[in-house]
Amino acid sequence: METLADWLAHAEQLHAKNIDMGLDRVRTVAERMGLRFDCPVLTVAGTNGKGSTCAMLESILTHAGYRTAVYTSPHLVNFEERLRLAGEAVDAAKLIAHFEAVELARAEISLTYFEFTTLALMRCAAAEKPDAVILEVGLGGRLDAVNVINADCAIITSIDLDHMDFLGPDRESIGFEKAGILRTGKPAIVSDPVPPQSVLDHARAIGADLWRFGHDFNVSGDKQQWGWSGRGRRYSGLAYPALRGANQLINAAGALAALEALRPLLPINAQAIRTGLSMVDLPGRFQIVPGQPALVLDVAHNAHAVAALAENLDAMGFFPTTRAVFGVMADKDLAPILARIGPLIDRWYFTDLPTLRAAKAADLMQRWQAQNPRGDVVASVHAAPLEALQAAIDESDPADRIVVFGSFFTVGGVLVHGTPRLQAKHLLPGA
Repeated sequence: METLADWLAHAEQLHAKNIDMGLDRVRTVAERMGLRFDCPVLTVAGTNGKGSTCAMLESILTHAGYRTAVYTSPHLVNFEERLRLAGEAVDAAKLIAHFEAVELARAEISLTYFEFTTLALMRCAAAEKPDAVILEVGLGGRLDAVNVINADCAIITSIDLDHMDFLGPDRESIGFEKAGILRTGKPAIVSDPVPPQSVLDHARAIGADLWRFGHDFNVSGDKQQWGWSGRGRRYSGLAYPALRGANQLINAAGALAALEALRPLLPINAQAIRTGLSMVDLPGRFQIVPGQPALVLDVAHNAHAVAALAENLDAMGFFPTTRAVFGVMADKDLAPILARIGPLIDRWYFTDLPTLRAAKAADLMQRWQAQNPRGDVVASVHAAPLEALQAAIDESDPADRIVVFGSFFTVGGVLVHGTPRLQAKHLLPGA
């Protein structure tokens, strides 16, 4: 196998299940590979806010002069996005040797696509000898492949109902799985303002150094600026994070708590925090693309994230018509998603996605029709996100708004040729 595409195709064929919870197989292969990091490691778990928290940590540490390696999943457009080295997506050619190393080490052991690729990307990250490593947990925490690494600091962001087939039926069950990334004697940052009791109980049971939002660190602010206070340290007059949305302040608070807890290992100054937060960038998280009509991209794909998206859309002001391009995995609880954002949407464009795990656009439309209370709203089905977006553009006036949300496949599907800049048809020359 000579290319990254060859190796990814190979990884997809190795295991009978797409998701197979458990660490025994991954840990054995990691040990055979001698996988380890010679620098501070932060792991980030949670239902929503993981990617944003990782991006803020990366930006602040970079502006403090540290070389970072950041592993996240899934990707929006290209697989290489899953590993950022010094702020840039890894070069595909650099990964080949690390895929070969995983294949050699696994021998008779079957790995899922996620496990295989996670090990390869972590090995690549370690080989770069970074100053700090940030690892985003894929699903859950306790049994996720990332958890074979003993981190110096663990962050748990917001916890809500998602992936319940794997993680349990309620926040307490899910919280217990997320808490599996915590380690004895190490900082455990919990940025969820109302965390499940299971998280707090597990942190205390294993003797982690628990930092709770509202107890060990907090935020304050007005419309112009905000401040953070933690154990013996304060930052005031901070600009709001460049990532939009009210929920980002909680993510930023957790990131600052983690950096404060790791100060003996990774000292940073206030200027790095100010610059890092003001410069942070992460596509697909309430990303507003200027144009006529306006375009909003958001990978909100569960009820909690969609509630935040709805609040953020409300705060944008008035638009005559809001059009939604929506595609999502089949295991999502659609009723609360549609109920929360439905009042804001005037026209739906449901889309198929290029994965067997996705809900069919026709099924999404049927579910929407069954609970839609508004007689003035219409919907259509489309074969792909770009096709759905084009249909929305064709029907839009310049003052309208188009929201593309749901799965990473949905948002990534409209970014495949770059970030679209929209012009309604009657704005075009000669129209």
